[in-house]
This record gives sequence, C-alpha cells and structure tokens, in this order.
Amino acid sequence: MMDKLGIPMPESGMAVDLQEALQVAGHIGYPLMVRPSYVLGGRGMEVVYDEDMLRQYMQAAVGVTPDRPILIDRFLENAIEAEADALSDGTTAFVPAVMEHIELAGIHSGDSACVIPPISIPAKHLETIGDYARQIALELKVVGLINIQYAIADDTVYVIEANPRASRTVPLVSKVCNIPMASLATQVMLGKPVADMGLKDRQISHFGVKEAVFPFNMFPEVDPVLGPEMRSTGEVLGIANSFGMAYFKAQEAAGARLVTQGTVLLTVADHDQPAAAQVARRFKNLGFKILATRGTLSVLAAQGIEAELIQKMHEGRPNIADVIKNGGIQLVVNTPSGKMSQHDDSYIRKAAIKYKIPYITTLAAAIAAARGIEEFIKGQGGSIRSLQELHGK
Repeated sequence: MMDKLGIPMPESGMAVDLQEALQVAGHIGYPLMVRPSYVLGGRGMEVVYDEDMLRQYMQAAVGVTPDRPILIDRFLENAIEAEADALSDGTTAFVPAVMEHIELAGIHSGDSACVIPPISIPAKHLETIGDYARQIALELKVVGLINIQYAIADDTVYVIEANPRASRTVPLVSKVCNIPMASLATQVMLGKPVADMGLKDRQISHFGVKEAVFPFNMFPEVDPVLGPEMRSTGEVLGIANSFGMAYFKAQEAAGARLVTQGTVLLTVADHDQPAAAQVARRFKNLGFKILATRGTLSVLAAQGIEAELIQKMHEGRPNIADVIKNGGIQLVVNTPSGKMSQHDDSYIRKAAIKYKIPYITTLAAAIAAARGIEEFIKGQGGSIRSLQELHGK
C-alpha cells in the first residue's frame, strides 16, 4: 500500500530462520529493528547492531513459523520520531495535531516523552506528516480513529507504523487541542460525516508534554534503560505557555521532579559524545557543577567547558557509586547507546534509583530538562490553570 501511495518506509524483510535473517540483513544493512510478527507493547522488539546480535536473537526466538515470521526493518539511527492521530469517515480525514517525541527513534512510543505542538520539526515535514496520515486513513477506508507513527531521518519522513484504532495519545490530543476525539469518533462510527463537524486547523498557543511513568523505584535491581520494549505503567500531562515549563511540570507529575541546583553527573556513550558539550554548557550556565567520566571529560575540555573527573567502578575509589551514595550528585545524565554500553553502566542507573536521584538516559531529554529548569528558575509559565480556563470555557 505504501508503495502505491508513494510513501517512504524503512527497508524491511521477513525471516523464519537464521539463514533468511542473515540474507535480509545483508540486503538492508545494520543496525536493524527486529520483532515477532505479533507484538504488544514492543514485547520482543530489539535493536540489532551486528551479526552476532542477530544470531543471538534468532536463537532465542520462539514460535517462529512461516505464518509467524520474524519481521526485520532498517533501524533509522538519530531519527526524530513523531506521530499523528486522524479522525476519518472513509472519505474525509482530519488531523488535529502532530506529536513530536522528545527521545529519538528506538524508544517505544509509550515510553518516550512527547510534545504538542512540535518544537523542532520543520513546517514542510509537518505538512508531509498530515498529508500522509490523511492518505493512509482514506486508503484503508478507516471509519473512526487511526494512529500513524513516523521517523524523520536525512530530511525524509518515513512511516514506520499505522494502527487503525484509537491510541493512548487520543486523550492527550483531546486535552491539549480542545477537541473531544473519542466523542467525535463515536459520532463518525454512527454515520456522521467528518465534513459536517466544523473541524478546522487551529494554532495552539500553549504546549502539552506527555511523560511516561515508570515502576523502577519498585524494582531497584532492574536497569531503567529505555528501548523498543515498553516499560512504562502510566503517563501524565504537563501544560504551560512554554515547552520547558510544560516539561518541568510533566516530570514533577511523573514523580521525577527536576532539581534546580547542585551537581550533575554526565557520562555518555561514544556515540553521544559530540552532543555532550551542548548539555554540559546548558547546565553550567544554570550554575550546576559538572562531574564527568574520562571520555566525556576530554570532550568537554576540548570545548572549553569546566568539569571534574569522576571515576567509574573499576577505576578506583571514590567512584560514581560512592559519590551518589554520599549525596554528592543531584542529577544523573547517562546515555547508553549501542551494543556494549546498554549494559556497561547499568550500576550508575541502578544507584540513582536506589538513592532516589533523578536520572536521564537520553541527551534529548537532558536538553529538555535543562530548558525546564531554566524556565522554572526564571518563574516562566508556572501558573496553574484548569483545562476550562486554558481553552476559554
């Protein structure tokens, strides 16, 4: 269908055994997103970076048959993910808003923080996202709601998933955009045309940030690193006049209130080090002290950013775990990325949970946190308003 509509999708294939999987991988190239044919909440989904990982995944896969093959897609690294809900009657479709994911592609949509309206997606891509949503809804003859997820990479909008059903995002879109999506979808399913509903595109003068709620404080020995398999157990919504303040409110509602002073631990994977300076500079400008591990410290020093060295567990004492335990760190920014670093620094994240230290595992979320802290310190957008007040009812 996507080929018929001329809509880009990541290259993909299917495999029922290791030999077929290796052939698909050879054609597509690594990294890959692999998953079972039928999946709920991203269960069994994994990013595969090389042949060894693919062999391990296929060896562990169960229930694979010609009717239930493993699905293999090209994984778009460093892509911005977005999604849109459309209300359709089969002949007309309306897209009220586009939701931008704060975490990059590869984090399950249920676990990623998201913002309406988008803060970094160019207007041309927003137009494309809306156009693709309408085309897909009408081609599928959807009557009711459909949710479509996208990844933007190399200046191209790819469709990565289309679900002809109501999504968990519907209540968020409804509240932020003042559109009763569930009620309207019910009316459409009972026969009322979308064209008769008086729906129009509208400018949203505020920001709504959805944040996931995680149960990691109940399971301190579990590594809280995020990935394609969903781990959240709920979600909250923060609304404010600015993105930063909306993000700050969402973190507080999710039980992860951001600190406004103290020491930030910054330790990032090799893949993320070029962007580490931007994060460090933001926190430095807010008056935070920066502690960094050896590799990250060298990157910061090259950018003229002052930071102090902190040792990893195997490098001596006092190390990261000691400093966290003794209350010397108020915020942890640790980004696992790639094959090895997903596990290497898990003790850092586990220690943060054990001693109730806010922790962040993506640089995109770290930048959003810095923006939120800055706006909270300045007192911007901190007022509390009901939805009725917000929408002038």
